[in-house]
Amino acid sequence: MSTTQESSPPICDYEGSGYRQDFWQGRGRDYEDRVERIALRRLLPRSGRRILEIGAGFGRLTDELGGFEQVVLLDYSRTLLAEARAHLGDDGRCTYVAADVYRMPFQPGSFDAATMIRVIHHMADVPAALRSIRGALAPGAVFVLEYANKRNLKAMLRHALRRQDWSPYDPQPVEFVRLNFDFHPAYMQRAVQAAGFRVERRLPVSYFRVGVLKRIVPAGVLAALDAAVQPWGPLYAPSVFTRNVAVGEGPDAVGEPLRFRCPSCGGDLLAGGDVLTCQTAGCGARWAVRDGIYDFKEPL
Repeated sequence: MSTTQESSPPICDYEGSGYRQDFWQGRGRDYEDRVERIALRRLLPRSGRRILEIGAGFGRLTDELGGFEQVVLLDYSRTLLAEARAHLGDDGRCTYVAADVYRMPFQPGSFDAATMIRVIHHMADVPAALRSIRGALAPGAVFVLEYANKRNLKAMLRHALRRQDWSPYDPQPVEFVRLNFDFHPAYMQRAVQAAGFRVERRLPVSYFRVGVLKRIVPAGVLAALDAAVQPWGPLYAPSVFTRNVAVGEGPDAVGEPLRFRCPSCGGDLLAGGDVLTCQTAGCGARWAVRDGIYDFKEPL
């Protein structure tokens, strides 16, 4: 994992990383995977026209989006998207896009749903990221967001024992490692609402993310317990899932074919072979399509 300053705000880049092998595959996170799927099923509509999976990575959760006619996997890492494409295939239902969430290359109102899970904790400018997401969604679209919760039980205990210098009760985000943030639920609620969403539901997730518990209790048992707590538990878990609905006016292009726009200037793009060229005078940026992935990380 690396960071880049090529655009502002800085971006966390997993290009070339072994995220799947180093973090998920055989790494003792079966419990986390299960409970995140449970929360996603509870909050996401069962069907829809077109969904945007923001920070899709290697496609870990894409199989949960089967009720949608079209799935667009967006990630800043081309290598992770290549893993996702190798796993999910090219049947025309999935579209793979390498792009910056702050400058998404879609016409406004293109999606009737979106997910962003294990991603926003890398966002240095949460309000800007949320505004960009809202712009890609049609009015009434459902946005399922997960964030790392700073007001979790472990952080509260460490703070009480004076083993942690930041307060879990302070509403401001805390950057505990470069481009890794934890958020207070009150902060995220205000940020989501300010970006043009109505918060409909919040679920605490991964209550039992404790090493000793995961070693001695089967993942299925822990997941069942977590599933029972999610609907009513207080927001003191390490992770919080929220269901949000896009409010206000705006374009609705969900019924139209997906159209890209230039992330540099917002202009229309003309396809020619494996290149998309911006038609805006004075821009003319050219973007490549490489091995089935629309590459908007940097122009040609």
